[in-house]
Amino acid sequence: MTQHRAAFSSNSPDETAQLASKLGAVVRAGDTILLEGEIGAGKSHFARALILSRLAEPEDVPSPTFTIVQVYDLPDCELWHADLYRLGDPDQVVELGLIDAFDSAICLIEWPDRLDDLRPADALTLTLDDPEKTDRREITFTWTNPVWTDRIAEVLA
Repeated sequence: MTQHRAAFSSNSPDETAQLASKLGAVVRAGDTILLEGEIGAGKSHFARALILSRLAEPEDVPSPTFTIVQVYDLPDCELWHADLYRLGDPDQVVELGLIDAFDSAICLIEWPDRLDDLRPADALTLTLDDPEKTDRREITFTWTNPVWTDRIAEVLA
């Protein structure tokens, strides 16, 4: 499979949130988005903005750092937001029910390296980087599933 790549430079948290909302408009049930980056790179901020863009009614969107998974009922499917930072073994991913959610829900996964070989092959990976330690973010999209090509073009247009 060919790996595709696109990049976006965000100059502020608001621009990052706008990008997340645009991505939120094109994701569907069965889509998995893997959020990579150092602590403080903006993974939770990005996820929160995407989730809020999809909710019928605004609600509190906490980081799932301690709960590991937060599930949101959207009008058309569930959205699972997982922070796998505290997991020590990929078997715990199975216990959480994430494998089934990959097929039926929109899944936003922070710290996807914890998935090991359970990482969905058709997932969209976003890498957030804060090279200057400011509000500026370099966001890189990578994917192999061709379904993402037109969607990412729409998001970045």
